[in-house]
Parts: sequence; C-alpha cells; structure tokens
Amino acid sequence: MSRATVWTERLLDSPYGLLWLGVLSAAETTVLPIPIELIMVPYMLARPQRLWLIAAVTLAGCIAGSLIGYAVGFFLFDTVGQTLLGWLNAQDAYEGFEQTFSDNGFVAILTIGVTPVPFQVALLAAGIAGYSLPLFLAAVGLARGLRYFGLALLVWLFGERALKLWRRHALATGMAAFIVIAAIFIAIRLLGGQ
Repeated sequence: MSRATVWTERLLDSPYGLLWLGVLSAAETTVLPIPIELIMVPYMLARPQRLWLIAAVTLAGCIAGSLIGYAVGFFLFDTVGQTLLGWLNAQDAYEGFEQTFSDNGFVAILTIGVTPVPFQVALLAAGIAGYSLPLFLAAVGLARGLRYFGLALLVWLFGERALKLWRRHALATGMAAFIVIAAIFIAIRLLGGQ
C-alpha cells in the first residue's frame, strides 16, 4: 500500500481529517515529495459532499506553506545567501536575476504554480528577491486555486475517473497551461513595447 493511500485512509477515519489535509498541503508545498493531489483526489472521491471544502483547505494549507517558503528565502538570504553569492562570485548574476524576477515575478510564480515543476523554486526565489508579498500571495492563490479547484471540478464531473484522468494528463495539462501563460506574457511584452 502506498504512503498516499495510507494517509488518505487515516484522513478519512480522523475527525481532524481536514485539518491534517491542510497541514499536509503546507508540508507538500515546502518539503514533502508526495504530490498532495494523490491524497486530495481520493479524499474528494470518498467525501464528494465536501469536495469544494477539501479544495479550499488544500489551498489554505498551500498558501501557509508558501509563506513559510517565502520567509526562508527572505530571511535566510541575508545571512546565508549573501555569503554564498560572495563565495561563488555570483553577485552580478544574482542582481540580473533579481531584476528579471521583479519585472516578471507574478507570471513566473503563476507558471510554476500550475505546472509540475517543484513549487519550492518559486517560493524561495520570491523570498530571496523580496518580491511583493501581496502579489506573491495573489499568484500562489490563483495558480494553486486553479489546480485544486480544477481537480475538484474533475471529481464533481467525472467521479472515479478523475484520478485516472489527472494521473494520465497532469504533465500535458501543466505544460498546456505553461504555454498559454507564456503566450499571454509574450503578447503583453510585445504590445507593451510598442
């Protein structure tokens, strides 16, 4: 039996299942290597009357975890990151990255949030760059809200087949979302440059 299956069964049997789902979502956002969807979708299937609440709790946990990841990047960069940049002689490279992230951070967070790229990359980069916290939270909420509530919609529409659909098409869907976001970003850049 997989770890995700064991966790799902524990959640279903616990009166604190939703609370644990939120904690697991925060942990998955920061450190856990198991995609929360592997727990969330079976939980939704077992409790279809609560699927929208399950998506909301998962999103809330993700936002809490995102704040932790942002804080790690923001607060530890000055103590550890600057020393590391100096040691690697990479201050110029970082300054170029920081400007790029400042100019395009929302799109970067949104893109990483809907694709199967590890989300920790966006969290740490946003914190390190000191990216606007309200914009960061808006991008996280939008990206992961689309993902979690989209899965809830799949469960609502397709029931048991939703998990199979998600497993089969997660990468393709994420990449399609990436392409759409990239196209919008490029169009905005091209139109803004004229």
